[in-house]
Amino acid sequence: MLKSTATSAPNMISLGFVGALSMAAAMGFGRFSYTPILPGMMVGLGLSAADAGLIAAGNFAGYLAGAVLAAYGWASGRERTVAVLALLANAVLLLAMAFVDTVPAFVVIRFLAGLASAFAMIFTSSIVLGHAALRANENVQPAHFGGVGLGIALSSFMVVALAMLFDGAQEWRWDWIVGGIFALAAALVSWVMLPQAPRAAGAERKEPPLVWKRPLLLLTLSYGLFGFGYVVTATFLVAMARSGSASHTVEFLSWFITGLAAAASLLLWRPFQRRFGLGAAYMAGLLTEAVGVLATVMLPAGSAPLIGGLLFGATFLMITAYGLQIGRRLSPESPRRAFAIMTAAFGIGQIIGPLVAGWLAEATGSFTLPTLVAAGVLVVCTLLVLPVRSQLH
Repeated sequence: MLKSTATSAPNMISLGFVGALSMAAAMGFGRFSYTPILPGMMVGLGLSAADAGLIAAGNFAGYLAGAVLAAYGWASGRERTVAVLALLANAVLLLAMAFVDTVPAFVVIRFLAGLASAFAMIFTSSIVLGHAALRANENVQPAHFGGVGLGIALSSFMVVALAMLFDGAQEWRWDWIVGGIFALAAALVSWVMLPQAPRAAGAERKEPPLVWKRPLLLLTLSYGLFGFGYVVTATFLVAMARSGSASHTVEFLSWFITGLAAAASLLLWRPFQRRFGLGAAYMAGLLTEAVGVLATVMLPAGSAPLIGGLLFGATFLMITAYGLQIGRRLSPESPRRAFAIMTAAFGIGQIIGPLVAGWLAEATGSFTLPTLVAAGVLVVCTLLVLPVRSQLH
């Protein structure tokens, strides 16, 4: 039912398009639309910062479970089927968020959504980037991951547009419904356009276990802590803007700018990466993101979310993509295992991050302390890989 009709190598333009669309649906909407929708949910349902952190952690726990499950070879030869079904599940789960109103129900749905988005991201990426690698095409990767940023920007625009149509406590429900409709349309397009996995990615050969040499170990630890350091801003940026009495325009622009910066980030960082290497770009991105995270609480309320969102958007996708690329290069015999294990480490950091941030925000009455902690963790991420920077080529 979900078999591709393609009989030859896919066109690189259509491959980049379907990859971007899939990532916009699975990540931009499936993962990150929670951020601009959250303030409306907090007002409409009376959710606390701790409640919001728990719901976010449920999503990240599902993402971790999906990453761990993807590390095994059960999907070999079935990558396309799993990717398309995961995209369809993502759409259904986005719609489901509109029809419940209790924290336990939200946590369960977001857990399943995290599972679906992990499968969609890992298996779609294995197909799209696998074909691009066989053709030595450098433009597909930024288009593919740039879809996340485009999805973030679209979700922000969606929330502000629907706020003009539905002015009330139930407005957040329409946000989930419209997001689910977009994700469903994207899943159907992917069903038609996503090719089968290339022979290398779909081979039945079972990858050997990872060899844990020092560079891979330090990179994985750094990448896991990055999951903690980035997630406070990723989850609470719009809520922080509202708690700082920023205007609705600033709320909208903060996440919209984040998405646009994320969409262009891989292209913007490419000259730096070509000159100084993947490792240097990875470390520079971490330090730049730490500055952006600090900006969200250190600058005046009118500019903090905008500058923080710009620097955050310009770095988090690049760090994600380059970190995974380095991991795959450090594990040439087991690239899929490296991809999945690093994603799992990232997922652990994401689970802990919103729980700690929500608890600290609830205890202190603001997001300042959890944000300072997150910035410090991002600096630690950089220091971890500093001793092996020459090997992170």
